[in-house]
Order: sequence, then structure tokens, then C-alpha cells
Amino acid sequence: MATEKKQTQVRLEPDVLAAGKGAAAARGLDFNRYVERLIIEDTTGARAAGMAAAQRLIEEHGAFLDNLEQQLDAPYAQPQPGAAA
Repeated sequence: MATEKKQTQVRLEPDVLAAGKGAAAARGLDFNRYVERLIIEDTTGARAAGMAAAQRLIEEHGAFLDNLEQQLDAPYAQPQPGAAA
């Protein structure tokens, strides 16, 4: 990637901008780096590769993950003794 950065301007709806800034902050990135990363992931195929890997994980281990989630949630499904109804 080139070390020289070019400046550009993007017009976004206020709610889209707020969502983008929130997503960037949640990932520990500034907004510019977040947008740059999204573009790189989209144009290099990295995003598609990640989504395909996630789909394979779900297909191969989905039943196990569902079962694990049910086991972890089970203690909270039953009212606890002394708990208010």
C-alpha cells in the first residue's frame, strides 16, 4: 500500500455516519481507518473469504454450537429458588 495518502470527501446521512463512527470505535479504529479497511476488505476479497469461512464453520459445527448455547442458557431458563417471579 502506498505511504502517500489522498484526501477525499464523502457525504453520508447523519445516521449512517453515526453508525460508522460507532462501529469504528467498537473496533478501536478511527473513522478514516475504518472506512479504508472496509474498502480494502471489499476490493481484495478478504471480506468474502471471511464470510465463506464463517459459513463453513456454521455448516460443519452449527449443531455443536447450538447444543452448547442451549447448555449454557439452561441454568437461566429455570426460575432460581428464592427469585421473584
